[in-house]
Amino acid sequence: MVTVPGFLLRRLYVKKSLRNSPDGVRFELKNNLGSGYAKSMIPVEINGLSYPMENTTFEVDGVKVLFSTVTDEARFTLELNKAITVVVKGVHLNPGSHTLSMGFIVPGLGQLKFSIKDEINP
Repeated sequence: MVTVPGFLLRRLYVKKSLRNSPDGVRFELKNNLGSGYAKSMIPVEINGLSYPMENTTFEVDGVKVLFSTVTDEARFTLELNKAITVVVKGVHLNPGSHTLSMGFIVPGLGQLKFSIKDEINP
């Protein structure tokens, strides 16, 4: 099975995009690696704490998709050069540096996961 190194996956993350919002903490991804899709998600972790997939969404072109609804039958497509906002509902982060981890299961590649450090931006 082909593996994708973490340093490549970290390129998906939009630097300085971590923000608190009224509905939770949010950050952006932009796919500049190549179109693909996930058949399952891995819970987002912030500072080592895992958050329920029922409270985490992708927002693409105004459409929200719960992490928990991504399945082999209802895959999440990550189009090339498309911006995506990930929202973890009910989370508020203090100023300073935070470590985010997220991942997904991709057919033919298996589990892909990466971690990134970022600071809360206004």
